[in-house]
Amino acid sequence: MAATLSLSKFTSPPPKIPRSPSKSLPNSLSIAKSQSPVSESTQKSWNPISVDLKSTSLPLAALTLPFFLESKEALAVGGEFGILEGRSVALIHPVVMGGLFLFTLYAGYLGWQWRRVRTIQDEINELKKQLKPVAVTPDGSPADKPLTSSPIESKIQQLTEERKELIKGSFRDKHFNAGSILLAFGVLESVNGGLNTWFRAGKLFPGPHLFSGAAITVLWAAAAALVPAMQKGNETARNLHILLNAVNVTLFIWQIPTGIDIVLKVFEFTTWP
Repeated sequence: MAATLSLSKFTSPPPKIPRSPSKSLPNSLSIAKSQSPVSESTQKSWNPISVDLKSTSLPLAALTLPFFLESKEALAVGGEFGILEGRSVALIHPVVMGGLFLFTLYAGYLGWQWRRVRTIQDEINELKKQLKPVAVTPDGSPADKPLTSSPIESKIQQLTEERKELIKGSFRDKHFNAGSILLAFGVLESVNGGLNTWFRAGKLFPGPHLFSGAAITVLWAAAAALVPAMQKGNETARNLHILLNAVNVTLFIWQIPTGIDIVLKVFEFTTWP
């Protein structure tokens, strides 16, 4: 009997100690607070700054939102270059080249007027050779002064007056300045045209417009390279300068229809801006 009682006492399970959930919860909260890297006082000090950042970012987002909403529509390829792929930048090349074409004609007019200043003097010298010598008295005055001038003398007088007016126009300096401007902006815009095509399409399109544009750029440089020889009076260089620029203008005119076709494609495949 005693053995049975002692065995039952040995095999009985140990009593369970009840845990109050109300006591364990504050402990866990206190542990979490102790493990948090940011204290309560630090959080309170940072809250106003975060509120200020949010309040300032809101109007900035509202201002920039209209620009980002339409950006994708203006991109012709992938959008890597932003507005450089849009219609606004693409139309710079045809507008500038159209102005340079008219400026080329103006520079040619100035060059022709300056050439006229040089050649008119040669005409005057040739006419003077055709005049008959006039008899003079021993004191140097004409023996028989004609009442009216001869046609040759009238022509010489006319050319002399014309040459004086041309010299007043300063066509030499104007032509030099116009040629310098044409060379600078022409080369710049020729390169820009090829770059803009690459921005929009990701490649160049070999064809009449590209090849004639490259030839025009080369002719600009070649004509400008002849200027030092022209300033020394080399007539061959002057004639070659005129020839190169005549070919340049011809290519320019021939390039206009293909340029118009490209402009139409720009309006077809791009949008503003």
